[in-house]
Amino acid sequence: MDFSALALSSGVVALAEMGDKTQLLSLMLAARYPKQALAIIGGIFIATIANHACAAFLGHWLTTFVSPDMLKWILGLSFLGIGLWLLVPDHIDDAAGSKVADRAFQVFILTVGLFFLAEMGDKTQIATIALGAKYSDVFSVTVGTTLGMMLANAPAVWIGQKFTKRMPIKWVHAVAAITFIAIGVTTLALG
Repeated sequence: MDFSALALSSGVVALAEMGDKTQLLSLMLAARYPKQALAIIGGIFIATIANHACAAFLGHWLTTFVSPDMLKWILGLSFLGIGLWLLVPDHIDDAAGSKVADRAFQVFILTVGLFFLAEMGDKTQIATIALGAKYSDVFSVTVGTTLGMMLANAPAVWIGQKFTKRMPIKWVHAVAAITFIAIGVTTLALG
């Protein structure tokens, strides 16, 4: 294992992730599902490994077949969609007949899917592609970038849980929705 690649990858990605849309997604998921922190963290972990392990191949493939302008539209509309989705009230409740394990699995799958998609074209994914090109040890780069993502996003999940105890969930959803809509509009306007 190349420890310099691992250390550099961890540090670069942890710093790049600060205030990033996927960190906001972590915060939003934790606020929306405050009792499912482990499912969310597990989902972030699996999505990050999958995304970052495939980053170089997928990034190359996308740039070959999808123009930068088309990618801008896909990402911008996706952010708008997530923002609008946040405005829809959550229908998973604490009904006595529901199973906690089923909800945890649902939240885990939701997190894997959303996080994997949100990471597409993200600066941390692009950093992973660049680090993969710089270092021949793809395993060390993948482990390092995944560690960096977890260092930045696991605390966001914890903060999201604490946030909902002090602020009404509708406000959290509204702030997150406005933020994602703003990211979508900015992506469409500025690329």
